[in-house]
Amino acid sequence: MRTDLIRKTALTAAGLAFTGGAIAGPVTTAFAASNTSKPAAQAQTDRKPAGERQLGVRYEAQPNFYYCGPAAARNALSVQGKDISVDAMAKEMGTTEAGTNSINDITPVLNKETGKNDAYRSVEISTPAADTKQTDQLRADIVKTVDDGRAVVANIAGTTTDTDGNTHSFEGGHYISVVGYRDGGNVVKIADSANPNTASYDVTVEHLADWIATRGYATS
Repeated sequence: MRTDLIRKTALTAAGLAFTGGAIAGPVTTAFAASNTSKPAAQAQTDRKPAGERQLGVRYEAQPNFYYCGPAAARNALSVQGKDISVDAMAKEMGTTEAGTNSINDITPVLNKETGKNDAYRSVEISTPAADTKQTDQLRADIVKTVDDGRAVVANIAGTTTDTDGNTHSFEGGHYISVVGYRDGGNVVKIADSANPNTASYDVTVEHLADWIATRGYATS
């Protein structure tokens, strides 16, 4: 289960190339639809219009090029009010300079820190590109997970374009958190630990599904 879900390593020097040779950190920046000074439980219940919701994230950038898995999990857990160091996350996941092997190494940690053995499960998109059924499932999973007050963690690879037309490229692989949605889940909010200058952006669920293709994600 550790390697058959993921065809490539979790993060390579592509992460360094993305940030121009270095990843700044650790940097902590809050972004949320609601006032992040509120208690986490209150922030999680703040709703936007029907078909739209965003969770409060206590964002932290990854401190090196291979900690994207621990950082994505740490940012995801922050929406539940958890404050866990990325070093602790990395130790639990077995992260090395080669990265975090698979989403299957992250899901058990999310369950442990959430306090429920079945809070998260791993979902595979094994094909080179996501089909309609896989995209629809991803949309439903994100809406359910965010509505449950949790964030999705996704293992992605390749290049995608956000709704503002900016490109995000991780040819060697990367982990991100999905912390909100709008338009009924057709557009999703990303928390990206790679670079605090691009900590938050929106992508269509179709682009995200293709970004995850050949890999997987952790969801309720």
